[in-house]
Amino acid sequence: MNASPARRTELLAAGAATVTVVLWASAFVSIRSAGAEYSPGALALGRLLVGSLVLGVICLIRREGLPPRPAWPGIAVSGLLWFGFYSVVLNWGEQQVDAGTAALVVNIGPILIALLSARLLGDPMPPRLLAGMAVSFAGAVTVGLSMSGRGGSSALGVVLCLLAAVGYAGGVVAQKPALGHASALQVTTYGCLVGAALCLPFTRQLISEAAHAPISATLNVVYLGVFSLALAFTTWAYALSRTTASRMGATTYAVPALVVLMSWLALDEVPGLLTLAGGALCLVGVAVSRSRKRSARVVAAAPQPEQTRESA
Repeated sequence: MNASPARRTELLAAGAATVTVVLWASAFVSIRSAGAEYSPGALALGRLLVGSLVLGVICLIRREGLPPRPAWPGIAVSGLLWFGFYSVVLNWGEQQVDAGTAALVVNIGPILIALLSARLLGDPMPPRLLAGMAVSFAGAVTVGLSMSGRGGSSALGVVLCLLAAVGYAGGVVAQKPALGHASALQVTTYGCLVGAALCLPFTRQLISEAAHAPISATLNVVYLGVFSLALAFTTWAYALSRTTASRMGATTYAVPALVVLMSWLALDEVPGLLTLAGGALCLVGVAVSRSRKRSARVVAAAPQPEQTRESA
């Protein structure tokens, strides 16, 4: 009797994580297009303002109040590091280095999440998770190397991508405790508002660039705000509240593989065999990191709701 609700929760969390990964992968295609017309700060602010508007309306409709006081430290830190800082430095970094180098450097993020969450949150580090992350990182390196050389690179760009990875990891680890006190919608909405407040100095740039940008670029900014931010970050928070930060971080290694596929379909960028092999490795690693021994599933069926929820 207890196994069915636990299994349902596990499937819902996996489905939410899948939605997040697909939408985040699509964001790379949109950012590549919008980034030609919008500067890094203006693009980040535009995306955050659209996301804040959508999330705010949903909160009003659902009558979600302010998050409880214990949730605010995590919301504030994740909003500053992930929604705000990460968005700006990643946009900036991708203008300084080629796509392969950016993908390679940013993908140390899940490794940093695992290390930080083990240290600060006490997350377990099972062998399958470590093995899956190793396989996925090898795939990300393969994708990065296969795509390198298609654009300019600079030391500044590498540093910016590294800072983006650190901001991403710190934001995820800070967000996890907040989800123990507030809903996924609350944590996402107010984190987005904090990030938008951080980016307000770019308001003048956003207004100026929006006045001259083609409608296609502006629609990409709207898409980034509605889908890859408002929707994807909410499904991320939902899934994160039902599993560990380490396991969720490992799941994002599916993004490089999906980016390769979407670039192929949407931009006619035909990947080489090495790129395809790297993408396949990323997916295999995610599958390994999310798998569990059969005995672990038996234990999960025991009447211990909190332990079952954390191992989902």
